[in-house]
Amino acid sequence: MSTARTALETEEHQALRAAVAALGKRYGRDYMTTVIREGHHTDELWAEAAKLGYLGVNLPEEYGGGGGGMAELSIVLEELGAAGSPLLMMIVSPAICGTVIARFGTEEQKRTWLPGLADGSLTMAFGITEPDAGSNSHRITTTARRDGDDWLLTGRKVFVSGVDIADATLIVGRTEDARSGELKPCLFIVPRDAPGFGRNQIDMELHAPEKQFELVLDDVRLPADALVGDEDAGLLQLFAGLNPERIMTAAFGIGMGRFALGKAVEYARTRQVWKAPIGSHQAIAHPLATAHIDLELSRLMMQKAARLYDEGDDIGAGEAANMAKYAAGEACVKAVDQAVHTLGGNGLTREYGLASLITASRVARIAPVSREMILNYVSHQSLGLPKSY
Repeated sequence: MSTARTALETEEHQALRAAVAALGKRYGRDYMTTVIREGHHTDELWAEAAKLGYLGVNLPEEYGGGGGGMAELSIVLEELGAAGSPLLMMIVSPAICGTVIARFGTEEQKRTWLPGLADGSLTMAFGITEPDAGSNSHRITTTARRDGDDWLLTGRKVFVSGVDIADATLIVGRTEDARSGELKPCLFIVPRDAPGFGRNQIDMELHAPEKQFELVLDDVRLPADALVGDEDAGLLQLFAGLNPERIMTAAFGIGMGRFALGKAVEYARTRQVWKAPIGSHQAIAHPLATAHIDLELSRLMMQKAARLYDEGDDIGAGEAANMAKYAAGEACVKAVDQAVHTLGGNGLTREYGLASLITASRVARIAPVSREMILNYVSHQSLGLPKSY
């Protein structure tokens, strides 16, 4: 399929896209489905992507990264997804956690974590969602209180990806403001073996190498340096991680949509009924063309969001990242649905690898924030309409 990418991307970005696409092609959907079926993790692909410098392409060069930004990292995830082998933990480990530590961490935190996040030898999960709060940072009940020089962290988190393979989890908690008595969000690095830090795997219908967990934090004792950044700048630091999360989720959705659409187009070109390829019929061709248009439009907004973020415009990036995530989620679900429909019964077979994407594509709509909450954001922040809550 032809695309409109080249006029907008630098030669370096085009070369990165081509190189990652070649890596993804060597693994592909068969690799991913085998890993899932056997209950394994994508260790081989993760290690090779790390060795080639792709996982840490957004992290600072002085800590072993590529010195790029979200523009580069989103290209990596999109192209791996378009090959059928996306790495979900890229959204969490280098994009959210790596970015937050690079921007707000102490020198010791940067030296401890960033080289490992960049070369893939360390992985970090991210815990924000709670059973009763969702992603509403104002209702988070996980709290941290001082105990001498230490912190004691107590609370619960749900739908935390990859805790079983992560060396630590970046937890969003709340601390009490000594002046006002109000609770404010803060970020803490919790090692996987910390006493009182328990996890239970959630039984998901979603089939993916990355498992989902519920976390229970029962007075987890953390040293003072477990706090990332300034205790008084919690929201700023939190959203510095959430904007990359939305950009990367958009890349995840666009890549998945491209993979599904590619399978459908190939099938529509070659599958013959009444002596003509089914793709020659407008009832088949037009919906596929529409899916392609929607995916291309989503990428444009994702590129805008990545550029604004990389240029330091957090407010502008917030609006664009939310819009990109919304558009990509919708485009992904529609592309997968149309791809399955194009193949008919074959679309539900294991051979073509599309049926499992029916469930997986919903992730782009639901996580990390629902499309309805994005519409709330746009109606309030972009349009200036009054809040209903």
